[in-house]
Amino acid sequence: MMVLQETWCVDLKPLSAFPLHIRQLSEANLALACGSDIFHSHAVVRFRPNVAALFVRPEGQLLVCERTSFPGSWQFPQGGVDEGESLDQALAREVWEEIGLRPEHYDILRHASGYRYMYPLDARLKKRKKHGFHGQEQTYYLCQIKPDAPAISLHHHAKEFSAYRWIQPSEFDLQWLPAFKHDVYREVMKDFFGVRL
Repeated sequence: MMVLQETWCVDLKPLSAFPLHIRQLSEANLALACGSDIFHSHAVVRFRPNVAALFVRPEGQLLVCERTSFPGSWQFPQGGVDEGESLDQALAREVWEEIGLRPEHYDILRHASGYRYMYPLDARLKKRKKHGFHGQEQTYYLCQIKPDAPAISLHHHAKEFSAYRWIQPSEFDLQWLPAFKHDVYREVMKDFFGVRL
């Protein structure tokens, strides 16, 4: 797995300077969440590189997919960047694995990086132990599906999604997502579609 080249350091302040929801954590949980001793002068927060695909039809409809493991949770095809992969290679692999399309089936119209979120605390502790990351940094690709592309297929790999549908971007509902992803999706929908959620 590729390690995000850019990490950021946070100068730790007295506990009283943190927001209430952070102050309410025990010092032990704070240390675990940061992945370091909170009394040291710096904590390094590491983000896993991730790519996500915003698939649109020529008439403007947007693809959303329902997660198999979380019924009612609709999102975009996405996944982590493996060791040695470029972002474009990761996109091609994830799109093929999750929705059965090859690069010749779509055009990449543009992309943007820097969309970050932290894993929720309970997942963060597990993921930090397993992979060493506290959250994800996503690069979003706007992809237009070609008229002669095959139908979406959800059966090419371990089944990430159980269903898909095409919606107008303005129909996207933040309630389909866990709260820790809301800010990123707000930014993405505004940046790519001018939609304010």
